[in-house]
Amino acid sequence: MSIWFTSDLHLRHARLVEIRGFDTEVDAHDESILDALGVAVASGDQLWVLGDVTVGGRAAEDWALRELGEFAQKRNVELHLIPGNHDSCHPMANRNSHVRQRAFLDTFASVQLFARRKIAGRTVLVSHFPYTGDHTAEDRGVKYRLQDEGDWLLHGHTHQSGVLDPSVHPRQIHVGWDSWRRPVHVDEVAEIIESDSPIP
Repeated sequence: MSIWFTSDLHLRHARLVEIRGFDTEVDAHDESILDALGVAVASGDQLWVLGDVTVGGRAAEDWALRELGEFAQKRNVELHLIPGNHDSCHPMANRNSHVRQRAFLDTFASVQLFARRKIAGRTVLVSHFPYTGDHTAEDRGVKYRLQDEGDWLLHGHTHQSGVLDPSVHPRQIHVGWDSWRRPVHVDEVAEIIESDSPIP
């Protein structure tokens, strides 16, 4: 079994489809993402999606959940979701997020606002939001962000093209689609962490 991470798939999101170079071809954008997931993630693997499955809206969200559910079932992949600010099961997106969680649990084995993993011998937190930084002038969703107590953090949300930005934070690893254009393997995350410094 291998473990993979990604975020900000934004399936059915017409505006982001254009930014990602697909003109107005939403279907081509979504197919390219699902194909890339299929190439990387094998039977028995885990895939952690760190939020923003789509941009929101019931029809787009239901379509995305159905497609991801079919992908997981056909390929025997275990999906986990750390919801983002555009997912209706996140309290930032929807004051009745608890009502929508059931729909997400039909697709994902777990839905939780953050998680804790051990990678390269280090505690690594997993969240949609970084400790700091955004793709807007001001950090959004600050009350939903984890406190920085020195642990590494895997995140999405920023849509940045780079994986690490030490000028913003030295231990945030962006696993979003806009950085990688594919899911990120846990060994790649371990390599980044190990290159930082030896375990104290």
